[in-house]
Amino acid sequence: MSLNDYVKFLTQQAVIRMDQPKEERRSKKLERKVERKPFSTQAFGMIPLGISLYLRKRKKKK
Repeated sequence: MSLNDYVKFLTQQAVIRMDQPKEERRSKKLERKVERKPFSTQAFGMIPLGISLYLRKRKKKK
């Protein structure tokens, strides 16, 4: 992919985004935010989940 193709692609994406109504952009942004995994899971995998389950189980025993 040459530099001209890349610039053309970026320009097209910018124009498409500017043509969308503001409300549509906001709703898509919220949808992406809701679907995203929590940062701790995204960065560290299943380790935070395992620790939280262990601590929860330990707390119930007391």
